Amino acid sequence: MTAQDLTDAQRADFQRDGFLAVRGLFSAAEIDEIRDTFMAEAANGPVPGLSDLPRGAVAGNDPLSRFPRMMHPHKHADKAVGQLAMRHMLDPRLEPILADLLGEEPYACQSMFYFKPPGARGQDLHQDNFYLRVKPGTCMAAWVAVDDADAGNGGMMCVPETSGLDIACPEQADPKLFFTSEHVEPPPGLTPQMMELKAGDVLFFNGSVIHGSTPNTSTDRFRRSLIFHYVPASTVEMSHWYEAMSFSGVRQVIGVNSDGGPCGTVQAMPAGPH
Repeated sequence: MTAQDLTDAQRADFQRDGFLAVRGLFSAAEIDEIRDTFMAEAANGPVPGLSDLPRGAVAGNDPLSRFPRMMHPHKHADKAVGQLAMRHMLDPRLEPILADLLGEEPYACQSMFYFKPPGARGQDLHQDNFYLRVKPGTCMAAWVAVDDADAGNGGMMCVPETSGLDIACPEQADPKLFFTSEHVEPPPGLTPQMMELKAGDVLFFNGSVIHGSTPNTSTDRFRRSLIFHYVPASTVEMSHWYEAMSFSGVRQVIGVNSDGGPCGTVQAMPAGPH
C-alpha cells in the first residue's frame, strides 16, 4: 500500500483512546518476508547479541527460552533481519501517520521482534514511556501484526482513555503468567480492550497508554510481531538505551534522561510493548 492520510474519524478515535489500528498497511507478501526472515534467523535458537532471554523463566520447558524476543534488530546490518528491520522502521508509509498522530516530525529509536510461540507467557499491563522516558512528550509505538493476533494466541490489549495518564510506578506482575515483572493497574472503570488484529495491520499507540498481552494459550499458533518506537522531534531527553534517527536516516542528538522515573530508581533494559 502507498502512504495514506488518516480520516477525521481515525484522528478522533486516537485522541479519545490513545491508540489506533490501521488495517492492511503491510501486504501479504511483505508479511511473509518478515515472518520468514526472522524465523530463519531463529532457526538454530537464540542469537547472541540479538536475542533477549526472558528473566525469571518458569520451571520446565519455557517456549520463550527457545524463541526469545529480538531487541534492536535494526542495529545488526550484517544480518538479513537487521536490513529488513531498518527498512521497515523507516518505511515511508509509517512516517505521515506518525507525524499526524504526534503532531510533528517523528524520529525512530527502537525495533523489536516478538515470536510468542504457543504456550508462551504474556506481558502484563504497562506503559512504554516508563522505559523510554521521553521528555517533554512521550513515545509512540507502531506494532506490526505478523500473524493474526487475538485472544486465542495472546493478542494485544489496550486500555482506552489512558493516553493522558501520568507514568505510574508499577506493581509486581505474576511470573507464572507474564515474562516481565511490571504491572500497571488501570484506573477504576477502565478495562483492557482486546485488539483483533490481522497480519499486516499496524497498531499505533502512545507511551502513556496502558497495554499488554495475555499468554498464548493456543497449541499451534505463533503470535509474531515487529515493533517500532518513535519519539517526537521536540524530544529533549530520553533513556540512554535508545538512539534517535530521522526517516531520512540521519542520527539525531538527544540528551539522556538520567532521573529515576516514577519509582525513584534507574530502570534496567526496557521490557518493550508486550
